[in-house]
Formats: sequence, C-alpha cells, structure tokens
Amino acid sequence: MWRRAVAVRFAPQRRFFSTSESESESQTLYSFLQPSLFSLKPTPSPPRPQFPKPLQNPAPEDLESALHTSLSTNNTDEAWKSFKALTTNSTFPSKSLTNSLITHLASLHDLYNLKRAFASAAFLLEKNPALLDFGTVQTLLGSMSSANTAAPAFALIKCMLKNRYFMPFYMIAIDEKLEFLKPDLDACNVALEGCCHDLESVSEAEKVVEMMSVFGIRPDESSFGFLAYLYALKGLEEKIVELEGLMGGFGFSSKRVIYSYLINAYVKSGNLEYVSRTIFRSLREADEQGLNFSEETYCEVVKGFLKNGGIKDLASLIIEAQNLEVSSMAVDRSIGYGIISACVSLGFLDKAHSILDEMNVQGVSVGLGVYVSILKAFCKEHRTAEAAQLVTEISSLGLQLDAGCYDTLIEASMSSQDFQSAFSLFRDMREARTPDMKGSYLTIMTGLTENNRPELMAAFLDEIVEDPRIEVGTHDWNSIIHAFCKVGRLEDARRTLRRMIFLQFEPNDQTYLSLINGYASAEKYFSVLMLWNEVKRRISADEEKGVKFDHNLVDAFLYALVKGGFFDAVMQVVEKSQEMKIFVDKWRYKQAFMEVHKKLRVAKLRKRNVRKMEAVIAFKNWAGLNA
Repeated sequence: MWRRAVAVRFAPQRRFFSTSESESESQTLYSFLQPSLFSLKPTPSPPRPQFPKPLQNPAPEDLESALHTSLSTNNTDEAWKSFKALTTNSTFPSKSLTNSLITHLASLHDLYNLKRAFASAAFLLEKNPALLDFGTVQTLLGSMSSANTAAPAFALIKCMLKNRYFMPFYMIAIDEKLEFLKPDLDACNVALEGCCHDLESVSEAEKVVEMMSVFGIRPDESSFGFLAYLYALKGLEEKIVELEGLMGGFGFSSKRVIYSYLINAYVKSGNLEYVSRTIFRSLREADEQGLNFSEETYCEVVKGFLKNGGIKDLASLIIEAQNLEVSSMAVDRSIGYGIISACVSLGFLDKAHSILDEMNVQGVSVGLGVYVSILKAFCKEHRTAEAAQLVTEISSLGLQLDAGCYDTLIEASMSSQDFQSAFSLFRDMREARTPDMKGSYLTIMTGLTENNRPELMAAFLDEIVEDPRIEVGTHDWNSIIHAFCKVGRLEDARRTLRRMIFLQFEPNDQTYLSLINGYASAEKYFSVLMLWNEVKRRISADEEKGVKFDHNLVDAFLYALVKGGFFDAVMQVVEKSQEMKIFVDKWRYKQAFMEVHKKLRVAKLRKRNVRKMEAVIAFKNWAGLNA
C-alpha cells in the first residue's frame, strides 16, 4: 500500500528503476544500475578509472581498514573499490564507515559519484537497512535535488518504502530544496496507516498528523479512521472522543468510517463489549437508512465473536440491535442481515443457521432477506434437503418467499436429483398460495423426464392435477406415458392412459404414438391391435374433437400390425389413410412382411381362416407383392 500511494503521488514521473534485481547484480551493487537512471548533461562524464584487480579473497578487516584510509585521504575510487570488495563477499563495513562513504560520494557534486551513492544506498536498503542513518539518506536526497535528478530520488523513495524503511516525512520534505517530494493526502494516509496498523505507535502516528498540519494537508475520513483504530487498540477512549469532535469541526457528519475502524480495533483486542457498544451507538445515531457497515467489518465481528464468544452472543447482539433499528429500515441494511451474510461469506453456513435457531428459541425472528442469503448458500453447496427444511421453518414463522426464490430452490434440488426436496418445496409453495407456480411446475416435470422417473411424474401430477393455479394438459400425461414406454413399463403406461381418460383428459395422436412404439419394441402386437380398435373410434379430421390421424400414426400402426400379422386391421388402416388422403410409402411394409411372413402360404390359410387369407391377398395386392 505504501508503494501504491507514492506511485499515485509521482505518477507523471517516468519510471527508470526497479528495485527487484537479480542476485548477481546485487553482489556488484547493480553494476551502477542502468545508465539512463541519471540523465547526464550534454558534457560527457569522466571515463571510469581502471585499476588492477585486487588480490583474491582479502581479509574483511584489511578491506575495512583500506576503506577508512581512502576516505580519510579523499581517495574516492579506492574507497569505492574497497566497499565493493567487502559487499561482494557478503560483508558490510561498520555503520559509521558505511554512512561516511555514502555521504562522501553524495557531496562530490558529480553524477558519477552520485550514482555510486545511490547504488550503495539501494543495495543497503535491500540487504541491511539498519546500517543507514536517516541523516545520510537526507543528505543523498538533497544532493539529488541539487543535481535535478528527480527520477533517481523517486526510485530511492520507492526502495525505502518497499523495504519498510520509514523515514519521517518532515526530514524528506520540510526542506524547501526538496519541494517536489512533499507528500499529498494519499501518501500521508499511507504513512498514517503504517504507523497505526503496522507499527501501532501513537507517537509516530501523531508525528504524521503534525507533518500534515505543517504542510496544510486536510485529513479525510480515512485519516480519522486510522487514528481511531490505534486509539481503540491502545484503550485511549478520551482521545477517541476528542477525535470525534475534530471530525465535526472538519465537516464530517457521517461516522460510519470511524465506527468501522473502532469495531475492527475492539475485535482485534478481544473487547467484545466495546464492539457491541459501538454497534448500538451507531444505530442510535443512524437514520432509517442505517450505517450500512461493509462486509469486511461484519466479517471481523463474526470472527471475533466466534473466537472469543459464541453463537448465543451473536444472537443476542442481533436481538439487541433489532430493538434499536427503526421499523422502516431495509432488511439488507440491518445488523442481523450483515452478520448472517458475513457468516455465509466466511463459509460458516451451519453457524449462521444456528444463530437463527438460537434467536427462534428466544422468540425473535429476522427479516426474510436474512433467510434468503442462507438458502442461496445451501443451494450453492447442493445442500438442498437443508434448504427445504429451512423453507418449512420460514413458512411456520409466517414469512413468505416469492415465486422466484422457490424457482431457484426447486431448480437446485432437481439439478442435485433431490426430488423429494423439490416436492416438499412445491407443497410449501402451494400452501403459501403463491400465485405463479408454472415455472416451478415445469422445472420439476422437465427434470423428472430427463432423469427417466415416470413413476414420480405420475405421482406428482396426481397430487397437483386439481389445483386450479396449475394448468395441466394432455401433453403432461403424454410425457409420463412416453417415459414409461421408453423404459419398457407398458402396463404403467396403459394405467396412466386410463387415469387421464378418467380425469377427462383426451388422448391425442402423441399419446397413441408412444404406446404403439412401446408395444412394438416389446413385440406385443396384439396390444397394438387393441389400440387400433380404440383409435378408429376416436379418429376425427378436427384435432380438437378427437385423434388426428396423420402420417406418423398411420406409419406406426401399419408397421406394427404387419409385423404382428393382423392384415385385416392393416387394410382398415390403409382404407382410412386413403380416405383421408394420407400418403403411405409401401416399401417399408413390404420389407416388414418379407422379414416376418416370407414363408406364409395362402393355400394353407384358405383351409384355416378364409377372412385372414383374403386380408393377406388384399395386402399383397396393395403392396405389390403378388407381382
């Protein structure tokens, strides 16, 4: 967060440097970084001196002594060489020598050595920031300002923040020579947050506040919130009162932010009594809109109570809060809704349910919206049986879900193949007299069809067929019959047909088509003959008054009856199709005859059944088989 705010402050500057270098570059002080870091003047810089390679592996104490001597004699290059040799061997000179070197390099007023000073400081900030004095960094920044090198100064500040090297702002920015480094509100808030949340230091936080005052930077609600958090954490209640008075002086009327920070601090310190006090106080001061704490705040409250208290304490908190909330407040702005939703968000679904159970034991309920958040979570986790049970509890409390909520729950139950929960929810829906039930009805029927559960479809339809709010039609019965036929349960299909006729639902061509195909698949051709005897009485040119005798029905009857050898009925179908001008492709039935009746002899039939013989001859003549 420190880096983000500083980046906002210095957004117009070009980015020249990243502090994440490779290990090999770190060992050689980043090889003086990139040449573009310091924008050189048109005059070329002096060439880099060449020195003979040092003896291999010199003793650290010898290198440190050489560094001290070189600095004493102003031999900059030798001092730099000794420093590099020490750091290459992962050794650091003493703190005084380190700071003397950087100060010396920064004081030479040439970009080449300023670059050396920068590389040394950046290296130490990453490897051993404790060696750097604030005064040394201030001197280096001052030299950068004099050299008009804003980009390296910005890079150094970023490196400091990245490595949590927090230098007092007034040391950086109070000097008018470093005007471009003066922080804005965002940067100050980042510093303040670090002092309050990370360092938890009242003195450091108040230094930042003092610096803001010096620079004329007006605090915002977050500034007050950070301080409130720190004071609450330290138990400085008098300072909190003083802080609230200052907020009013700055024109901040809403205290939502400061209350949120107070709650977070009391939770962290385990002071649940003050958490509750702060919430109740916020409710007393709020209007009908409520304070609407963030989800993050509610999550902190839940975690704090579950860690240091329990379910009963959270239930009591919600009950007490309800007594203070105005009746016109929206449910989703209530404390109860916030706490239950936080439980759900944290994955504490069972605890959320337990809180509501505890409230019910105490004779207190919450708004419907609170239950809805748990129901949705149950569905998401496919815990549909528990969702159905909770809906029953909701209904017993006199609360009523809308059709959309029921639709969602039933759809989730069907997707999980929890059919009994879906039925239970639909019963609750009917008992609640929900006006629009079509969507849920179709969801159940479609789901049962897709899962090949015709017996449940039949039972469900039987249960709701007389409900005037549900429009049941022949197509619903057809779906059941088709499903029974598909799985070979032909007697159940026939029983369903009788049931639909009893309830005065007229079967149609689709009804009989499913039955014919089912019987044909089971080679029960006599049952197809019985169906034909029934259908021919119902055939009508008017679809609405009887069975529509179309090509599909003709084809199904002819194929099954030819296979079964019922040629008298076959010719009846042919005559009916000719009468109604329905085209028939004879090839299919020729094939069926040849497959089953190829060895049939008309002469033998003449002796046993003259009528059947005549029917066979008629069929062969019609199909062109006699030729």
